[in-house]
Amino acid sequence: MNNRWEKHDRDVEDFDRPRRRTRPRTKERPDYSALPVARVISVDRGRYRCLLDGRHVTAVRGRLIDRKGGVVVGDNVRLDGDVSGEEGSLSRIVEVLERSTMLRRSADDADSFERPIVANADQLFIVTALADPQPRMGMIDRILVAAYDARIEPVLCLTKADLASPDELKHAYEPLGVPILVTEPDADLSEIRDAIGGRVTVFVGHSGVGKSTLVNRLIPDANRATGEVSELTGKGRHTSTSALAMELPGGGWIIDTPGVRSFGIMHVSPESVVGAFPDLREIAEDCPRGCKHETGAVDCAFDDAVADGRLSPERLASFRRMEAAFI
Repeated sequence: MNNRWEKHDRDVEDFDRPRRRTRPRTKERPDYSALPVARVISVDRGRYRCLLDGRHVTAVRGRLIDRKGGVVVGDNVRLDGDVSGEEGSLSRIVEVLERSTMLRRSADDADSFERPIVANADQLFIVTALADPQPRMGMIDRILVAAYDARIEPVLCLTKADLASPDELKHAYEPLGVPILVTEPDADLSEIRDAIGGRVTVFVGHSGVGKSTLVNRLIPDANRATGEVSELTGKGRHTSTSALAMELPGGGWIIDTPGVRSFGIMHVSPESVVGAFPDLREIAEDCPRGCKHETGAVDCAFDDAVADGRLSPERLASFRRMEAAFI
């Protein structure tokens, strides 16, 4: 009898669930190098509109080789499948090529999650109205911080100069070396065209500042929706609802983004911003460890640099005002 139970116990120990038949794992990645490369120009509800050899191709996201925070406007991607661009055709994005830059923001200062905005831009136009709505230096400072963190060259583009003077903002931002362009309705845009020609420029700004109006003048067939400023709140109404990359007639790209009412920079470190200024980065090497470079900071090397003439007081004041966006 004991032998019977011992045999039963061995049978139970040897019992196992049927194993699933799986393909052997391999470390070899698929080779997509022969597939065509397209630029993502818009994203809408899981559909990616791409430009490939002058034609628009609709794609969905496939199983990417390397996940890099999703696929965003401005990405260069490899497409697999039907790339004819004919109605009803659909391809798959199987690879996102290496990005040169990535502009990000967080929803607010309580949110450290990075939200990619656009990829591969080399210039950022901070479009700001001089009036109607009133300029918000805090917003400008935050967008500047994000630009410096992404290593994208910022340009301050001031609109509605027929309503107010640009002098105050010029005084605040010229010491940082930020190029400043000023325009008004029906003004000649040759200076702006020269600045964006041959570049990939992302337009960012508060709602109602005239960003889409400016884009429509630069690209007549862009047909970006425009809106007025609310008389009740004094704030701009959202018009453009998604980012859109558009090719400039003379070469280059504009990436227009929806108007924003806040710009979180919780994901950015102050050290990253200092690193965007070669002269300040060199001076900061003499600061005590953990120095925040703010006014009154003990033994901050920036103050010594002002005292011995290596750094202008105006540049330091502008930098410290911008760094206050972290506080």
